[in-house]
Amino acid sequence: MFKFIALVACLAVVVLATEDYHSHPKYKFEYGVKDAHTGDNKEQWEHRDGDAVEGSYSLHEPDGTHRVVNYKSDKHAGFQAHVQRAGHAQHPAIYGEHLEEHGHGGESYANIDQHH
Repeated sequence: MFKFIALVACLAVVVLATEDYHSHPKYKFEYGVKDAHTGDNKEQWEHRDGDAVEGSYSLHEPDGTHRVVNYKSDKHAGFQAHVQRAGHAQHPAIYGEHLEEHGHGGESYANIDQHH
């Protein structure tokens, strides 16, 4: 009798594990940070329903630009992301002065005009 109960308990565990493996994943989350002291500003959200995932995140880059990434993924189209960047990169003037003081004159590669 004891062996039969143990076998039933083991089968119940296998059935539960199998159900979890094939469950339909579904969630939503979002978060954001706005720290005036450090300038750390970012946010993200994501929704998932089965194989379909959709989300977005944005952040302020250290160079002063703002990046926004919108993305989607599903089993038919795969992963797709659209990246936008707004603003013009601003680099500290002291960076160039620092190079000249140490014998590295000329322009910094970081001052290249970038268009997105």
